[in-house]
Amino acid sequence: MTNLAQNLAASTARDSAAPAIRLGDAVVSFAQLDAASARVAGLLRERGVQPGDRVGIMLPNVPQFAAAYYGILRAGAVVVPMNVLLKSREVAFYLSDSQAKLVLAWHGFAEDAVSGAAAAGTECLVVAPGEFEALLADTAPQDGVVERDAADTAVILYTSGTTGMPKGAELSHASLTRNAQVAIDLMSIACDDVVLGALPLFHSFGQTCGLNAAVAAGACLALVPRFDPQTVLHTIHHHRVTVFQGVPTMYVALLSAPERAKFDVDCLRLCASGGAALPVEVMRAFEEAFGCVLLEGYGLSETSPVASFNHADRERKPGSIGTPVAGVEMALRDVENGIGEIVIRGHNIMKGYWGRPDATAEAIDADGWFRSGDLARIDEDGYFFIVDRKKDMIIRGGYNVYPREIEELLYEHPAVREAAVIGIPHPELGEETCAAVALKDGATATPDELREHVKAQAAAYKYPRHVWIVDELPKSPTGKILKRAIEAPAHLLA
Repeated sequence: MTNLAQNLAASTARDSAAPAIRLGDAVVSFAQLDAASARVAGLLRERGVQPGDRVGIMLPNVPQFAAAYYGILRAGAVVVPMNVLLKSREVAFYLSDSQAKLVLAWHGFAEDAVSGAAAAGTECLVVAPGEFEALLADTAPQDGVVERDAADTAVILYTSGTTGMPKGAELSHASLTRNAQVAIDLMSIACDDVVLGALPLFHSFGQTCGLNAAVAAGACLALVPRFDPQTVLHTIHHHRVTVFQGVPTMYVALLSAPERAKFDVDCLRLCASGGAALPVEVMRAFEEAFGCVLLEGYGLSETSPVASFNHADRERKPGSIGTPVAGVEMALRDVENGIGEIVIRGHNIMKGYWGRPDATAEAIDADGWFRSGDLARIDEDGYFFIVDRKKDMIIRGGYNVYPREIEELLYEHPAVREAAVIGIPHPELGEETCAAVALKDGATATPDELREHVKAQAAAYKYPRHVWIVDELPKSPTGKILKRAIEAPAHLLA
């Protein structure tokens, strides 16, 4: 029997006075977090929540998220993490699809949460600082942790999905507990570490590698409710952050921060990047500027999320997502010219998509291999190199163009801050390669200059025929560049 919430109980028993969460000047000790989670569990029981019931969390990166998360697990219920920016229609979908009994929603986003919950027939409990704590104080705590089977579902993580409605990946207590330990081992997280919590906790990367790993290791999680380079630099400086986890756009933003030199970041020991491909130029520039090691890893919501990583004690290959983590296998399927789709098997794989046996069967084969949808190549040492998302690949005149390769070339141009390469329909070629580029502050470059920069280094069929400059590229709540939201200039689509 197991329960992911036992990690909190164990760390509290080891050192109850140690800081578990920091937000600005507020500090929550392990004893306080454990006690709050016990009262959340008691509150859920009072509201009729039974083990196995689903409970939504629609909270930003605040201490109440951790209390709610472990409280739900402690009660034996299933956590359904939700983005605070969801609109009422989307809230209604998440809650009705998961058949959630209750949702805990942050007061600042209550309007959409309340109307969405009403449409789904789900009880909505609005969480406001002070009021929530007063409510918990009047609630009898549930002292023990409800025992669950290792294979029972702990969390249902909805994947954003580029097509159709989001699907809920069911992650078990065993897979999340093991993946948190994998993250601890990979980053050598110990009780004296301070981990920066700038990644959204509703997302798998921030949840497993940030919250669950920090709690299991007895380390402190320094929260940042909304990513902002200045706030992050101040938090690193003020709380002496040792481990930073981010997505590539965060590293780009920190590098471009105008007042970076004002902050002391010598405390940073290790940085980890995931969620999207990290351009090699960004990695090199960041390591040089911040004087720390930046390791790239790879995973998906469906893989709890960590599947492969660059290991600090082994050779690091820039541009590589490293090798599979302990207990996990990775291979390539449908290989053509050395490039194939990554498939993954191991303790980290989801049980399936909630209520979607058809989608589960499509994603996981009879031998337990999960199809990632990512294209990669493997070198002679077994290191994986992501080439691109299968669905992002551009087929131009019968030739495969991998946007990642062209983006890497664009990032090498000194004026480029961010770049995204997409395909647009073309009557003769099928698709034409295009690039949207955001420049560094104060830098100048023309579309022609950027096109020529790539043309000089790539085959004729690969370079982008159309380049346009934008102020900002559209991003998901986790900071990933959203290619599907990029709009090509109207004249190109005419």
